Order: sequence, then structure tokens, then C-alpha cells
Amino acid sequence: MTSPSRREFLAQVAAFTAGVTLLPPLLELDRLPAAEAGAPAAKPLLAVGRNADPEAATTAAVAALGGMKAFVKEGQTVVVKPNIGWDRSPEQAANTNPGVVKALVAMALAAGAKQVKVFDRTCNDAKRCYANSGILAAVESLKDPRAECVHIDNRRFVPVKIKDAVAVEEWTFYRDALECDVYINAPVAKHHGISRLTIGLKNVMGVIGGDRGKIHQNIQQKLADLNRVVRPALTVVDCSRILLRHGPQGGKLEDVEKRDLVIASRDPVAADAYAATVHGLKPEDLAWLSAARDAGLGVMDLAQVTVKEV
Repeated sequence: MTSPSRREFLAQVAAFTAGVTLLPPLLELDRLPAAEAGAPAAKPLLAVGRNADPEAATTAAVAALGGMKAFVKEGQTVVVKPNIGWDRSPEQAANTNPGVVKALVAMALAAGAKQVKVFDRTCNDAKRCYANSGILAAVESLKDPRAECVHIDNRRFVPVKIKDAVAVEEWTFYRDALECDVYINAPVAKHHGISRLTIGLKNVMGVIGGDRGKIHQNIQQKLADLNRVVRPALTVVDCSRILLRHGPQGGKLEDVEKRDLVIASRDPVAADAYAATVHGLKPEDLAWLSAARDAGLGVMDLAQVTVKEV
């Protein structure tokens, strides 16, 4: 079965959420219909913005890829998906730095976005996570009604059958992530007790429903399967501060190191591969990254990536 067109997809999502069961499960997908990038580039471009100000580093990295207008067109709906999972301050590096999020939202608005939504399915209390991460204040500081931090509504998860999946053949995904015109993945790179690191590909956990604990069993293959559905137009990895130990929640400032860099690429695998080296690991040290490469989601070999430092 081929992936539905965007129009067919939106009609089926609307039918499901209205209580009309047309297909059990709803869809069979091998990619997010909103993503129009096609197959990963054979030699992707990756930009590294270096600046002590995360907002400036983010702006520079995206500019090196052609600017936000290369990704966002006039009148489009944009999702910026950071990690806001934990009730932690920016200094603790458990969430995406608010400066990174602010820069991405501001650039999307300047590119002509009709609406920019920022959200995450948090692990701690959502209101505290949004506030104490600094992300809510960062978005509100733009004073633009088109941009909003929104809370997850559990009624908006829809079931998806994943084409060519190996370990997760069906799961529920958040409707807003599936419907948007442009999906921007904005993770923080940090230590994780099970997967060693959590970066961009694992950030998909914030747009899936159900019992996420089950994903941690055979996590390498399951992450590859889930990322067949949600493929970002742009991945921006926050490495301004990195959590080296006791992730993903962290809490101790002595576990954090300031690195003052932000990574941006159209290729989510390449972005995660480069972020692994910031943590002192080789990309091949991460089994889930190899599984994503094998699934055709991107390039893991950094020798095949054009890296532009700005």
C-alpha cells in the first residue's frame, strides 16, 4: 500500500477524530505526508553554529542551510518540537534551550508561517515543564498571536499502521504533528540511561501516545520504525549545554558542560551522528542510529556529510 496523498491523509484523520472509523487502523504510512523532502541526500549538508548565545548559534546554523525560507513558505502551519519533558531549568540541560526554540519560532514567523505550534508530551507535570524550562516565556516574549505553546490533548492521538516496520507495526501519533505543513525537530543532546544518548530521533517520543515505556524494549529498532512516520523538514540539535550523566532527567549542574554549539541539517540521522561526537561517542556506538540508517532515514557516515561551521 502506498502512502496517501496529503489531502487523503487529512480527510482520514478528520474522519477518525470525528468518530467515523473508516479504516482499522487509520493509515498505513512510511512517511509523514507533510514532509516533501523525499529521499535523504547522498551527501547531506550539516551546519554547526558556534556562539555562546544559543539563539544566535541557532540563527547562524539555519542561515547556513539557506535560511528558514528554504523550509517554511508563506501561509504554512509549522510545528517546532523541542524536548520539554522535564521540570528543569535551562542550566540543567534536560530540555531544549529556550533560546534555540525562540530563534526557530521567530524565523518561522518571519518566513511567513500562518501558525507556529510548540509542544511536547512531557514526563513531569506539563505546566511546570513549560514554565521552568523557559520555553513558554521564550515563545510568549515574541508577542505574536501566530505562535503558541500548546499542551497535549490526549484526544488528538490517532492510530497509524507503519509501512515496512520491523518492531512497531502500529502506534498512535499526535494529530498536530501529522497535520502540519512543516515539522521542525528541536531536541537537546543528552545522556540517556537506556539508549546512551537521546537526540533527534528519540525526540519522536514526545509526539506518540500509549505506553512509551514499551518503546524502551528493543529501542534501537522501534525508534527507527517510529521515525518512518515523523520525518522532519529540519532537525536542529541543541548542544549549547550537554548533560553528560544521569540523563534523561538530570538535575545536577556538575553533570552539565557548556559547549556553545547548535547543529542543523535536513538529514536527521546526520544531525544525530554529529551530536554523538560532541558527547565523545562515535555514531556507530549508538545501535538505534545504525537502525535508522539501515531503514533509509539518513546518512550516518560523517565522511559523507558536508559540514559547514559558522
